[in-house]
Amino acid sequence: MPALLPSWAWVSGLTVGAIAAVTVLAVQADQGPHPTAVATKPKPSASAEAHPTPKETAPAPVPEGSGTGRRVVYSVGQDRVWLVDASDATRRSFKVWPGTVDPDPGKYSVGTRRQDPTTGSDGVRVEQIMYFTQEDGVWVAFSNAVDGSSPPPADGAKTGGIRLPKADGDALWEFGTSGTTVTVVS
Repeated sequence: MPALLPSWAWVSGLTVGAIAAVTVLAVQADQGPHPTAVATKPKPSASAEAHPTPKETAPAPVPEGSGTGRRVVYSVGQDRVWLVDASDATRRSFKVWPGTVDPDPGKYSVGTRRQDPTTGSDGVRVEQIMYFTQEDGVWVAFSNAVDGSSPPPADGAKTGGIRLPKADGDALWEFGTSGTTVTVVS
């Protein structure tokens, strides 16, 4: 009559068998097709360029009454900016994060430009600052965070920074030279 094995031996045997089965299944799965690998392959983007330039995108239409000719159009109601060339074609359009102080609708010009990083009124390091007006004693300017982040809630502070994503900030910096018209619409 064969000897009976202790219970710990049975558990050990079952565990070794289970590990072997999982290993075989893992090897088989690794050798099979991977349809998601193609879908997750990174694609080049405009933000990967060393010196991005304004280019055609699929923008929302430029608001009526924003003028004609080369200009930057900022819609307070849509939180959106358009870069419009001299032939009235939209070169780029993008969403922005406004500060707590909105500029009044009207026509302005890019004045002072500051490329070097500094600390914004919300405490975030910003760069490529383009001032174009003052409202309620607060300077209103386009800028982007050095680290590319969106601004945190203003927490009751009066801020005039209109924050842009990094790639859009680069494009606006190149497009909006001193004297460029900035048209603000509601």
